[in-house]
Amino acid sequence: MTLSHKTVFKYSLNLLWMLSITALLTETTFRVYHQVNPVFIFEHHDYNRFRGKPFADDYDFTLNSKGFKDVEFGPKQKNVFRLLAIGDSFAYGIVPYQFNYLTLLEEQLNQEQNRVEILNMGIPAIGPKDYVSVLIKEGLALKPDGVIVSFFVGNDFLESERALYSYSYLFAFLKYLWNIRAHYQGNVFHGKAVYQDAQKTFSDEKFLEIEAARSRIYQTNTARFEVLLNHTLSQLEHIKKICDNNNIQMRLVIIPDEVQINQPLQSEVITALKMKPEAFDFSLPNQRLSQALTALNINHLDLYPAFLQASAEKRLYKPNDSHWNIAGNQLAASLIRDYLSSVEWQIER
Repeated sequence: MTLSHKTVFKYSLNLLWMLSITALLTETTFRVYHQVNPVFIFEHHDYNRFRGKPFADDYDFTLNSKGFKDVEFGPKQKNVFRLLAIGDSFAYGIVPYQFNYLTLLEEQLNQEQNRVEILNMGIPAIGPKDYVSVLIKEGLALKPDGVIVSFFVGNDFLESERALYSYSYLFAFLKYLWNIRAHYQGNVFHGKAVYQDAQKTFSDEKFLEIEAARSRIYQTNTARFEVLLNHTLSQLEHIKKICDNNNIQMRLVIIPDEVQINQPLQSEVITALKMKPEAFDFSLPNQRLSQALTALNINHLDLYPAFLQASAEKRLYKPNDSHWNIAGNQLAASLIRDYLSSVEWQIER
């Protein structure tokens, strides 16, 4: 039996209505649920959608009651310098707790007979605007003497940008499922897994896609970076003012992306984008940020030069991941230790 064009049109129209209603109901359900229980997949003003679950396993460590990758935060002790560490997944760390650069930094500072405690408040996938929120909503109550912000060049500049698909919760969810199904080769969550320092996290294709997508900040002929830089500086200056008003000393550490120090990866990115090498300056964001921070009187350390030099001898990033491996965390800890040791910290609480 052959269906008439009219019948086919009628069935198609009914199917379209059903799909539209289903999509609308799904979109509404996602939005309502996300308001009650924020999920990292969707855009939201609340950084809690990214933080760890309280007491969750992370390799051989257990997160504290606030979901941070650190021991429990106790009351402020007299004559102990309390340093609050704020950052994204670099501060949280993809390595086990004992290898995290903030854990190592605290150990090294205390070996020099300093009474220092570092509270790691790193939350994966957040940015400068969220750093401000973490400090205001949770950090100040901990009565820190100092705040150290870990700024990741790779994506912290891009916080103000938002993909069009993210405005729809349904499309954002489908995009998330596609990315995980097609490309992710490691564990989505650490859990009780055994950490493998040399294991690739993403496929070669997906990792190149990630690095290429955020490489526009290294292009020399775009005015877009200045817009991103100004947005970033407004958030960092806000943190500085909060710290100054509360008699808290602020320091900032600039963390380089792997593409900045990995020349073969640079070549792959340039080839993938079909551009010429002279269109890129992979040190440009650090130079512009450092100049602006100096003008704002924000004391900072740029890890780029030291990591560029050390990378000639050893791998410092986990394969296909863009986060530091164990060696990278060790180098960062020693560099930041030397930096902080050269700064006159004053305990006033």
